[in-house]
Amino acid sequence: MWKKEDSKPEGISGNAAPPVAPPVNSATLSGTALASAPSLSVALPASSRAAACISQGIKIKGEVMGSEDLFVDGVVEGKLSLTTNSCLTIGPNGSVKADVSAREVIVRGKIEGKVTGRDRVQLWSTGQVTGEVQTDRLSIEDGALLRGRVEAGRQPNKTSEIKASAATATGKAADATSLNSGTAAD
Repeated sequence: MWKKEDSKPEGISGNAAPPVAPPVNSATLSGTALASAPSLSVALPASSRAAACISQGIKIKGEVMGSEDLFVDGVVEGKLSLTTNSCLTIGPNGSVKADVSAREVIVRGKIEGKVTGRDRVQLWSTGQVTGEVQTDRLSIEDGALLRGRVEAGRQPNKTSEIKASAATATGKAADATSLNSGTAAD
């Protein structure tokens, strides 16, 4: 006999819950698959600038360069240089024996070497820096350890200093000339 439920498309019944899509690995999806299936919910990274990570148990000797944010919770020895608007974070388990350069440096672990933060350097309570720190802004929490030389604050531009001193010298020369010509006329 014919049943009314048999005429419904497969997978849909009166009492059953709607079918659930199988889990999807976002790494295997291509851009065309995402475009053709807009209703498919895929967990993508929250930011296109997600930080790269050197995790605990990883040890790198040599030069590390990049233009992305970097989180170091392992060991790095050598040189670590990040360009543009990159932020370097040394995690609580991180140990760095290197000259470090980035826009922003956040220290929660240990750094031994020269630390250059173009914009700012933050030492958290668990952070330890031994060496030289050079930055525009420096923040140190209670409990942090800093041993070495510090240069903090904006460095005045030498070109603006030269222009200012030249303008002052020119202004004084103009005033002296007008005074001299004024006194000569009297």
